[in-house]
Amino acid sequence: MASRDEFSATTRNIRVSVRAFYLADQSEPERGQFVWAYRVEIANLGRETVQLLRRTWHITDALGRTQTVHGAGVIGEQPVLEPGGRFEYTSGTPLPTASGFMHGAYHMVVTESGEAFDAEIPAFSLDSPHQPSGRFH
Repeated sequence: MASRDEFSATTRNIRVSVRAFYLADQSEPERGQFVWAYRVEIANLGRETVQLLRRTWHITDALGRTQTVHGAGVIGEQPVLEPGGRFEYTSGTPLPTASGFMHGAYHMVVTESGEAFDAEIPAFSLDSPHQPSGRFH
């Protein structure tokens, strides 16, 4: 595991915290296959109940190539977060390079009013022991 740094951002009382971990046992550096897991915690620090409807991720490799991924919910769920509520999940991503970064947004809705807003997913680095030198930001 390369990094235990936590990255977090708060948008409209929704705090998104992320930690990424390099998965050496699933990676094949000699074949250009590098795999990371990332653990996300979404916390509702506000007074309104919200629901996560969709997600957008921007995944950039060390060569600057960006893939954008859109989808419904996270890990097959569209969690509802009541005030003080939290939702955690783990997912992963492969890259053809030894480092990169990800960021994005969770597309949320306030359940009572129907008001939509985006909660920022902070940029976080994907670091491996195979990257040339220093960290990729």
